[in-house]
Amino acid sequence: MSTKELFSTLPYKVADMSQADFGRKEIELAEKEMPGLMALRAKYGVTKPLQGARIMGSLHMTIQTAVLIETLVELGADVRWCSCNIYSTQDHAAAAIAAAGIPVYAWKGETLEEYWWCTLQALIFVIHVGVAAEKDATALDKEAGGEDERLLYGILKDVLNVEKNIWTPMIAELRGVSEETTTGVHRLYQMLEEGSLLFPAFNVNDSVTKSKFDNLYGCRESLADGIKRATDIMLAGKVVVVCGYGDVGKGCARSMLAYGARVIVTEIDPICALQASMEGFRVTTIEEALAEGNIYVTTTGNKDIIRIEHIAKMKDAAIICNIGHFDNEI
Repeated sequence: MSTKELFSTLPYKVADMSQADFGRKEIELAEKEMPGLMALRAKYGVTKPLQGARIMGSLHMTIQTAVLIETLVELGADVRWCSCNIYSTQDHAAAAIAAAGIPVYAWKGETLEEYWWCTLQALIFVIHVGVAAEKDATALDKEAGGEDERLLYGILKDVLNVEKNIWTPMIAELRGVSEETTTGVHRLYQMLEEGSLLFPAFNVNDSVTKSKFDNLYGCRESLADGIKRATDIMLAGKVVVVCGYGDVGKGCARSMLAYGARVIVTEIDPICALQASMEGFRVTTIEEALAEGNIYVTTTGNKDIIRIEHIAKMKDAAIICNIGHFDNEI
């Protein structure tokens, strides 16, 4: 998809608007599964407590997110949306939101360049880096930690060439940002300690309904779903190596066990490792597991968990997947 226009006037950009009706049908099903949001609509839909609020979302553009978006709109907010992941968008969900007149910029299979363009159209996280660049343009010349960061610096340089003072004035109007990932919350606390956090941040991750239902129970369902969609292989009888035994790892291990797989856990935290052992899982190192594993799942939110020297020693046709925060775990 063409994303040549830096500041687009497009009301939305999605893959296929013909999927909007299909998306609406699934949204109606999802509303039955999300009674909390529907209760908020019933209670506050008339008074519209979010009237005048401008909310930008960067979250997986799925059917469930569509229910959240429409709840925010029902409560009075002006909403713009992009996806936080180049692979996770459900195109029928994005089409349904666009058809409802809500600006959304997301499609499955975005390039990293397109991802940052979509984020720019919806706005926000880039503000911290943008403000730093307005103070000193060389902030965008530092070595990037990966291709995604390099392209972020690239699009911000393009913005700086067009508009020298776009990010700093936004700070005064920002009420805050919410963060719902474990790793993201850790990064925000680091920024707070460094004194570099420019506006309040709300820790959604540590809410029990997020950390347990998403990290633990959600991953218990989505891991198997992702493996099945991608490979269509049978899990029963396979040896699955789950790297990490936090809430996400716990959900993944239980999921694979329920399918009849034999699960091995790797974990550096002694308490989490003890929990895995006490719950019946074999705990070892990734190096020791390489001779047995058929499927490897990284769940840690850290980096370099599975490296090239590990991959070289894996069985033929081994499957490697990441359900942690970023794919640089592999």
